[in-house]
Amino acid sequence: MSIWMAMLIGAVIGVVLTTLILSHSRNGRIKAEYERYIAELELEHQHALAQAQKRSVNTSRAVLKGKMAEQLAPIMPQCEYLPSDAKFLGDPVDYVVFDGYTDLRDGEGRAEDIEIVLIDIKSGGARLTKGQVAIAQAIQ
Repeated sequence: MSIWMAMLIGAVIGVVLTTLILSHSRNGRIKAEYERYIAELELEHQHALAQAQKRSVNTSRAVLKGKMAEQLAPIMPQCEYLPSDAKFLGDPVDYVVFDGYTDLRDGEGRAEDIEIVLIDIKSGGARLTKGQVAIAQAIQ
């Protein structure tokens, strides 16, 4: 009976050791797989972060260019109004132009000749806001 008992104990120890070894190697494979997956996610995150930073810089540049264009518009040669007639508001429209006011102030014009013009400067692909569209509809 001692031989059978020794064989049984040996078999149980063998099964336990085999289970432990297989479990450890399987855990190692799973761990390696998850580590690869985490590395891929970190790479994707770094790439997405770099893209977001580029978009942010480009958007910021576009906004700054638009703001500069708004401020410089009255002194540009394409502007048909005198810069002294233009008053900057910024929102909801960029400028209210009192066309002819400078002439009136200088004694060269008449009050009836003054025309009020609303100007909104757009650059790039900018569009009118809902409020600006509502103002345009109210004027018409």
